[in-house]
Amino acid sequence: MKVLVFGGTIEAVEIANALVERGHAVTTSVAGRSAEPAKPKGKLVTGGLGGAEGIAEFIVRNHFEHVVDATHPFAPGIGAQILEAVSRSGVPLVRYARPPFTEPANSHWWRVESAAQAAERIPVGARVFLTLGRDSLEAFIRRRDVQFALRAIEMPDTSLPDNFDVVLATPPFSRSDELALMRKDRITHLVAKDSGGAMTGTKLEAAFMINVQVIMVDRPRLPNAPSVGSVTEVLAAFDRLPAPARTGLRRLFPV
Repeated sequence: MKVLVFGGTIEAVEIANALVERGHAVTTSVAGRSAEPAKPKGKLVTGGLGGAEGIAEFIVRNHFEHVVDATHPFAPGIGAQILEAVSRSGVPLVRYARPPFTEPANSHWWRVESAAQAAERIPVGARVFLTLGRDSLEAFIRRRDVQFALRAIEMPDTSLPDNFDVVLATPPFSRSDELALMRKDRITHLVAKDSGGAMTGTKLEAAFMINVQVIMVDRPRLPNAPSVGSVTEVLAAFDRLPAPARTGLRRLFPV
């Protein structure tokens, strides 16, 4: 069976690898924004496919029978494009959606809707561990009254002021790693996206342990689509699939 996986997450690699091991012909599509994206088994396509129309054409031209959306929760644009593309092409879709983070009792996270709101919420003189990625820096750069520790896989293209210390590091990070960083930089606030996933949850555990205030950016809403919350559920959906019928978008699992 030919499967197209839209990736950019560690779970997408796990899904692609498992499907290849089960005998499926898998192609993974990633945006290619990282210089060295994780390479799953099967074929890898990097770069955009031309929006919903381009994705639909790519699906039909390559005779894909199923599509898996395992993109990042904070990439709603591509999620909407995938949904429109499968609706056009009639190929079944399953979306892997990471469960959001669970706030520990008595932790009192500050929840905000955007990076701009997070930047406004930071008090003067705070020492902030910033973990939003390279695309959300503009609002924080204006806060010259705050000291930032920015962790990134690659150096940001944007020129940063001298109140930013950049920590280049590649996940995963253990709770001990996160505790060491926060203690070393005397962090008072952690700014994070509600992206979910065990790999990124250790920083929240560390923040809770040493009373660092969490400012959590809520994830954007995605268009409704058949969704599951674990890699196991994605694979189980494929295990019980009949031969695909190209009659429009349909669910790959019971509701």
